[in-house]
Amino acid sequence: MAHHIILSEQAPAPIGPYSQAIKAGTTVYVSGQIALDATSGQIVGGGDVAAETHQVMLNLQAVLAATGLTLRHVVKCSIFVKDLGNFGLINEIYGSYFPQDYAPARETVEVSRLPKDVQVEISCIAVE
Repeated sequence: MAHHIILSEQAPAPIGPYSQAIKAGTTVYVSGQIALDATSGQIVGGGDVAAETHQVMLNLQAVLAATGLTLRHVVKCSIFVKDLGNFGLINEIYGSYFPQDYAPARETVEVSRLPKDVQVEISCIAVE
C-alpha cells in the first residue's frame, strides 16, 4: 500500500528524521506533537502544562487539517506526560477538544523526559 507524507506549515516542522504525519489508505498516523509554535519554533507556555496542552491540541488539529480531517476523525491517541500528577488538568483540557460522543481510545503514560523538556506530547491515529 502506498503512503503519503503529510506536511502542514500551520504545525511545527519535525525536529528530527520523521514526518508530521503519514497517510496510508484512509488512515492518518500523526506523530507526537509538543507545544512548539509553528511560526516562532519556540515552546509555548514556559512550563505551564495547561498552555502546553492547548498548543499540542492546536498542532494536532493543524496536521489533521492538512489531510482534510478534524479531531472527529481521531480513533486513538497516545498521551505522554512528564508528571502524572498533572493528569487531571491535561485530561480536562484534552476532554474539551474531544466531547464524549466522539472521544477516541487512548492511553496516558508518564515518561522521564520528553523532547525539548516539555510537559506533554500527544500523537493520534485518524480515519477518514
